[in-house]
Amino acid sequence: MDQVRRLWSAHPGWLLAAGAVAVAGALAPRLAGDALQFAGWSLLEMAPIIGLAVLLSALVRASGADDLLSRVFARRGTAAIVLSAGLGAIMPICGVGVLPIIAGLLGAGVPLAPVMAFWLASPVTDPAMLTITAGTLGLPFAIGKTMLAGLIGLCGGAATAIMIRAGAFGRPLRRAMRRSAVAGQGRGLVLSFWREPERRALFRRDAQDAALLILKWLSVAFLLEGLLRDHLPAELVAGVVGQGNAWAIPLAVGLGAPIYLDGYAALPLVRGLMDMGMTPGAAMAFLIAGGITSLYASIAVFAVVRGAVFLWYLALALALSLAAGYAWELLAPLVG
Repeated sequence: MDQVRRLWSAHPGWLLAAGAVAVAGALAPRLAGDALQFAGWSLLEMAPIIGLAVLLSALVRASGADDLLSRVFARRGTAAIVLSAGLGAIMPICGVGVLPIIAGLLGAGVPLAPVMAFWLASPVTDPAMLTITAGTLGLPFAIGKTMLAGLIGLCGGAATAIMIRAGAFGRPLRRAMRRSAVAGQGRGLVLSFWREPERRALFRRDAQDAALLILKWLSVAFLLEGLLRDHLPAELVAGVVGQGNAWAIPLAVGLGAPIYLDGYAALPLVRGLMDMGMTPGAAMAFLIAGGITSLYASIAVFAVVRGAVFLWYLALALALSLAAGYAWELLAPLVG
């Protein structure tokens, strides 16, 4: 049992992926093959984004920018939460792509509260998503979604700060991530890092670690996504939240995690459901909950933090998505 526990602690991503494929292969060999093929092609399509994320992570660590952010956020706790929530709502970066940077920031001493604020806000929207949402669902809906994303990050960060003051989440990072992230603290900010051999070595090492981390967990996300696609069709969503159900908003939040596979693909789906009678609040709740609790975003959090922090993230995501849905249900007739 101890060996199994140690193996899970060291390689939860690979074990989760292998277990999912093994079960699918035993039940439906074709489904497992399709999932593997889907994951492979998806990784190829994501290769430019993965490369950019790896480069950005290595640049942040090698230049010492993570150490600078750590000191700034430590001095300005409340302002850091507000800033992180705002940045999360507008920065064009995906949940998995920001994973190594967040690990480095937490390891360098950045408080969990602003990190949680950023993590809750960032999967919901960005400038490109704002534009596409406006073209698909209307400008008021797009602006409302962006503002709600910032408010969700702000509320989640504030709630996390309260929990921390009460003694919770003393060590948010997983043990393996702590060993990787704390290396290199106190380096100072040097933009021309390539002139120092030690920083060049840190850049190469961090790029390798970030690439492995992102590829591992993104592979898990795509494998699970491939396994879910055939079992959670869009018609299921239409039947549950598309006919004026009084429980439409809570059900939309509950369906967000398993059915939400891509932010851009979700927009025409939601537009079609709204044409069938889905309420604006349910549509907003579905998009926000799906973005925060999707496989991409959730796995990024699970890979970095301990179990208690991950469960707190999910609890905040579901509760705040539900509140956002009801809030937009009231506001939509006034701004539409």
